[in-house]
Amino acid sequence: METVSTRPAKIDDLEILLEFEQGVIEAEKPLDPFLKKSQIFYYNIKELIAADNTHLIVAMFNDEVVGSGYVRVENSKQYHKNQKNGYVGFIYVKPVFRGKRISITILESLKSWAKSKDLNELRLDVYHNNPSAIKSYERFGFNKSMINMRMEI
Repeated sequence: METVSTRPAKIDDLEILLEFEQGVIEAEKPLDPFLKKSQIFYYNIKELIAADNTHLIVAMFNDEVVGSGYVRVENSKQYHKNQKNGYVGFIYVKPVFRGKRISITILESLKSWAKSKDLNELRLDVYHNNPSAIKSYERFGFNKSMINMRMEI
């Protein structure tokens, strides 16, 4: 049986990670009327690779990069019980590899790294109108929390 593994992202992965970033954005544009219609970028991927407080990984199937994700150490609000948390982002799996629990492998790897940094909490943002992502994160153990609201004026 062939398995999926993860490894830290390298600068050599930049091209595929830029493709993944656009994949995330294209999936989210229909969910968010506040996103620009022109090409946009969410991440400074070179910075994510180099940052000491961030663990950017890629998922590998054989020798192919098939997914990505990161966890970044962040300071929590002063009123939260944990002083720091791990913010999870850039979860992406190539469409032909979806449904194979690769996102779970990515999340497990990120969770392990966060634990190695003595973090006790992971956080992430997900669009309320993305039920498949919400379901996947809930299966992993995330719980719904605060709802962010906005309006155009």
